[in-house]
Amino acid sequence: MSELPNSWATVELGDIASFVMGQAPKAQDCNKDGIGTVFVKAGEFGKALPLIREWTTKPLKFAQAGDVLICVVGATAGKLNLAIDCAIGRSVAAIRPEFEIPQRYIYYFLVSQIQKLRQGSTGSAQGVISKPDLAGITIPLAPGAEQSRIVQKVDVLLAEVDTLKSRIDTIPALLKRFRQSVLAAAVSGRLTEEWRASAITLGSAHQLHRQLKESHEAEGGHARGNASNPTEEAHDLSPSDLPECWDIAEMRDICAPGRPITYGILKPGPELEEGVPYIRVADFPGNKLNPANIKKTSPEIDLQFKRARLITGDLLLSIRGSVGRLIKIPEALDGANITQDTARLSISPLVSTTFIYWVLLADSTQRRMKNATRGVAVRGINIGDVRAIQIPLPTLEEQTEVVRRVEQLFAFADQVEAKVASAKTCIGHLTQSILAKAFRGELVPQDPNDEPASVLLERINAERAAAPKANRGRKASA
Repeated sequence: MSELPNSWATVELGDIASFVMGQAPKAQDCNKDGIGTVFVKAGEFGKALPLIREWTTKPLKFAQAGDVLICVVGATAGKLNLAIDCAIGRSVAAIRPEFEIPQRYIYYFLVSQIQKLRQGSTGSAQGVISKPDLAGITIPLAPGAEQSRIVQKVDVLLAEVDTLKSRIDTIPALLKRFRQSVLAAAVSGRLTEEWRASAITLGSAHQLHRQLKESHEAEGGHARGNASNPTEEAHDLSPSDLPECWDIAEMRDICAPGRPITYGILKPGPELEEGVPYIRVADFPGNKLNPANIKKTSPEIDLQFKRARLITGDLLLSIRGSVGRLIKIPEALDGANITQDTARLSISPLVSTTFIYWVLLADSTQRRMKNATRGVAVRGINIGDVRAIQIPLPTLEEQTEVVRRVEQLFAFADQVEAKVASAKTCIGHLTQSILAKAFRGELVPQDPNDEPASVLLERINAERAAAPKANRGRKASA
């Protein structure tokens, strides 16, 4: 331990506190009906005080308000709480400060040592902190008056840290709303309203829509297959929702001729070390591809579903279970296949794939997909509805501008998110930094008029020596 102020002393926790090791009453003596004495186990440790979830009619071991509770058994060994008057279970110990030592002085010191406490717990299956372990913890002891000043200062500073944490914790939700607001503006034409007004030449999306339809007609039109009819009431986008120069296209027209919307492999068979990779919904949680989890099927099964093979740049949409997840296929998965829970969207070269990606992730499109979702045990959207998904369609030039602006704004949001993550890390270290300063004697000024800790320690020893054994340990001051 680093050098302490002259008026401080270095002691062991057993010199200034006594200990009550918990003991669990029989199960039949416990209840959740509020009958008897409050009974606290490790699972009831709250942020400030224990959560009251259980009572016992035959308590065995007691903690007092003014004690510090610590978990001493299991994965939570070292976890701390401020005590209330209660019975305590076998996984809990009560640390009872002697004489004039404030409860929160010991509590805050132990919080500063929590990693050491957990690392120091013994036992193979479950960590254990014994009574001698607790008694042997070395603690810097400030003069009594300074202990109170330290506790008061730490209370104030940690409250400010909690306020900072609360404010920081609201930012991710704000950024999520910001991104969705950007997409809402993007797919409604509001994001590029000024751009359209200043454009020197501006074509019509109606002409682009005709080109898309004609390209499919030249290839023999859309094959209906066995898809169910779309859910008409779910597809409610109206021309009045869009600028006059925009149009509304169906997803099937947006896709490239010869590569219609389709689902993939019904039964991939056993997982193979070597074979053709296939992508499941589980492989792209949160619209992020997880390559490490991708499984492989045999070339024979892949051949049966060759219609569903992927090429670089395709979009993959989840259509069963978690409907509406979306990823863009990277070059590494060119030639991979998909499952029946996903739909491949190969976007026409006449349209920006990235623009369609953002349209499909917009809340308005996600809502329409949700309204078309059916089923009880496993909910999903049928291919007929996927093909009928309405796409707000501007000209290719405006699509490019929409993408540029969305990515610019999202890059800004990403920067803020990175700064928030950095700030959270810093705030996470603040508590330990404050406590470290407190117990080095650097948080509050020393007062030369304070009674030295050595005198306080002499009084504690004298009182302990004079007190009958049964009465050892006095309720700590707050």
